Amino acid sequence: MYKGRRIAVVVPAFNEVGKIARTLRSIPGFVDHVIVVDDASQDGTGRIARRSQRRGLVVLGHARNRGVGAAIATGYAAAFEAGAEVTCVMAGDSQMDPADLSALIEPVAFGRADYAKGNRFAWPGVYRVMPVSRAVGNVVLSHLTRLASGYGRVFDSQCGYAAANRQALAIILSGPVFPRYGYPNDILCRLGAHGARVLDVPVRPVYGPEWHSGIRISTVVAPLLRLVLCGMGARLMRGIQRRILGPRPLPLPEPPP
Repeated sequence: MYKGRRIAVVVPAFNEVGKIARTLRSIPGFVDHVIVVDDASQDGTGRIARRSQRRGLVVLGHARNRGVGAAIATGYAAAFEAGAEVTCVMAGDSQMDPADLSALIEPVAFGRADYAKGNRFAWPGVYRVMPVSRAVGNVVLSHLTRLASGYGRVFDSQCGYAAANRQALAIILSGPVFPRYGYPNDILCRLGAHGARVLDVPVRPVYGPEWHSGIRISTVVAPLLRLVLCGMGARLMRGIQRRILGPRPLPLPEPPP
């Protein structure tokens, strides 16, 4: 537990056989539930994860590769069912610094935010570490996501290092999560529609010689732009409805079954 709060960490993993054991060892001891979601890895990632002696570990698996967003949704549902009060996401490739986990949990655990997400651009020296192509793409998508979600002060939309309370999980799981790399944008738009409190937290960007991106620009640009534009359209329609009918917040979804 973290200061009396039950904590879960969801670890989406696809073909991370060389890194998953290190990731699990790095998760702080105060975490009650560690939920690895093996997204149909072909290299034995799930088998290595099951060897871990980590307390509270559960390894779930997808029969076919469904994408990182779908893996996180599977883990979120399991964490909700397990009774976690704060649920975090840490990637299976060790690209998220466990030293930042407490800073993400703190505002969610004590009621200052429903969802806290990492902002690598708030970390000193980020541009010396983050590849230029990733930085430029992230800046563009962050500006578009701010317009689509209504979170004018939230940046680094593509950072998946996050912590959520149970109400935020209910909102996120109220419909199918965008299954692949656009999931952070989808989550922010969904939270924004329900007026959830979202907070940026500085986190350390982690890149190194072992790191490689699974993102292919040619295959993700169109879906991401479509997702963000749909979010903008939905937000515009909500604004028109408010002008005509007055303020009518969306009903909060029921917790997932």
